[in-house]
Amino acid sequence: MMRVQMVRIIRRSTFVLVMLTSVASMITPEIAAAQPYPNRPIRLISPYPPGGSNDVLARLAADKLGAAMGQRVVVDNRPGANTIVGTDIVAKSAPDGYTMVLLPNSFVTNPSFYSKLPYDTTRDFSAVALIAISPQMLVVHPSLAATTVRELVALAKAKPGFYSYGTSGNGSVGHLGMVLFGMLAGVHLEHIAYKGTAPAVTELLGGHIPIMMSSMLSVIPHVRAGKLRMLAVTTAKRSPAVPEAPTIAEAGVPGYEATLWYGIVAAARTPEPILARVSRELDKALRDRDIIEKLSSQGVEPYYTGPKDFAARIRDEIPKWARVITDSGMRPE
Repeated sequence: MMRVQMVRIIRRSTFVLVMLTSVASMITPEIAAAQPYPNRPIRLISPYPPGGSNDVLARLAADKLGAAMGQRVVVDNRPGANTIVGTDIVAKSAPDGYTMVLLPNSFVTNPSFYSKLPYDTTRDFSAVALIAISPQMLVVHPSLAATTVRELVALAKAKPGFYSYGTSGNGSVGHLGMVLFGMLAGVHLEHIAYKGTAPAVTELLGGHIPIMMSSMLSVIPHVRAGKLRMLAVTTAKRSPAVPEAPTIAEAGVPGYEATLWYGIVAAARTPEPILARVSRELDKALRDRDIIEKLSSQGVEPYYTGPKDFAARIRDEIPKWARVITDSGMRPE
């Protein structure tokens, strides 16, 4: 009798243990999902080498975001293929908000410039926030005999294809901006692509290329130091940072306008509460006087839009730039 009772007790104990294990296996993911975000460092990818405008902005955003969220935000430079290398890392990352990328408009131009991308721009990402806009600046090396846009156009028309310009990569915003410039001004300039803004600026400073269109953040310190000559800005209106600089349109190329923007995206299916939290903290950071002053001094304007509005902008700009790329016949080089 005792033996029978012991067997029953063991069977009951085994049944209870199995049930508890089963319940625990179902509860554990819920508990994990309920962990407060963030509970470990966040990686913010900059798809360019260190030193360029994208990198500078990424580090400013990372410092403020990390302080606000109580976790380190580490900037990870992953240059290559006109931002595709770094962007693809995010597309294939876990949708948990711990890997994001800060990138410029090339995000919306690459789908038309490259026939095949390792990701789908509209399907594989969640918009987090648009955080800044900036005029680009048309600059030349001081050795070039052009002090105005009209003089540059005259030089280029006199020697078609003789003068070259550098960009941060094929299909980059600077590249598209110069292609649009050539189309509207009726000139042909030779394109030289670099792996990022910083190396292109270095070549420009060394006189190896005579012309470049780049963000103010990257070139205005060299303009102020007298190492580069500023010809014009690319926006429809003059920039408050350099009010003395004419727009390209008023300097001799009517109808010209090209604005650079910077935004952050995460992997698709990242939970909305996480997107909202990061976006909200970025909005607060962009109101910080220190950030405003640092960016404004470089010709960059803090410009916030949340996930929904930023996602809409991405959808709207893809076909816009597709028309420019198609009309110009641009192809990856």
